[in-house]
Amino acid sequence: MKKLWIFFGCSMVIYLIACGEKGNKPSGTNGWLKGDDDEKFETVANQLRGFDIAMVETGYRYQELYWAGKDENWDYAKYQADKIKTAIESGLERRPNRAGSAQNFLNAALPDIQKAILTKDTLLFSRTFTALTANCMACHSLEKVPYMLVKTPVSRQSPIKK
Repeated sequence: MKKLWIFFGCSMVIYLIACGEKGNKPSGTNGWLKGDDDEKFETVANQLRGFDIAMVETGYRYQELYWAGKDENWDYAKYQADKIKTAIESGLERRPNRAGSAQNFLNAALPDIQKAILTKDTLLFSRTFTALTANCMACHSLEKVPYMLVKTPVSRQSPIKK
């Protein structure tokens, strides 16, 4: 029985040493993620940044949503609207202080365009897209960045077309 306890104790020590080393071992391709676990999490958080990355994705998807609606590619439009929601919600996780400004967009404008997409009505889509754009600008105004003008796209950036 004594040998079993010695074996168990040695095994636990080896396990704890191995776990401790893992936290400081570089991670990622070519070991770019260095430091202890807290430092690695901080590095990853810095890579995700604040709300600006969410807005870059939202801007791209906003354009794709517009052209999908114009092409009557309703499945693609739904996909883009859903991804806009995900991008903004992810950004709000990183910057919860912006949540108040985004509420009308998330709770009214985006659901309205999602409903328009389901109806496959191009006129309703156009009206709700205009309202969505106005909501973008209202949020920008609330966040004191009204110089970030959002306008209806005039040229297609993506090769995706129905």
